[in-house]
Amino acid sequence: MSNGDTVLKPKTVTKPKLERPRLYKVILVNDDYTPRDFVVLVLKAIFRMPETTSYRVMMTAHKMGTSVVVVCARDIAETKAKEATELAKDAGFPLLFQAEPEE
Repeated sequence: MSNGDTVLKPKTVTKPKLERPRLYKVILVNDDYTPRDFVVLVLKAIFRMPETTSYRVMMTAHKMGTSVVVVCARDIAETKAKEATELAKDAGFPLLFQAEPEE
């Protein structure tokens, strides 16, 4: 080492383990005032669901009280829930969509 040789130490590179982002579900809450046809229209317009799927989601909420519409990333879920609720509000209906974390 006295002759000018350089000793190189290997660097240890640690890759941080990235976790998948937590998913959120958009929930349709049933009410007694909003017409079924309007709920199907909102599901088709905001969530891009086909007619049959929209009807099935609406009927599940009608019978069970709530229904999961979609599961996606947090920002998308919150945006879709807000858009759908505001569309109903603008039409004068109390229809409610909520975004909450998936277990």
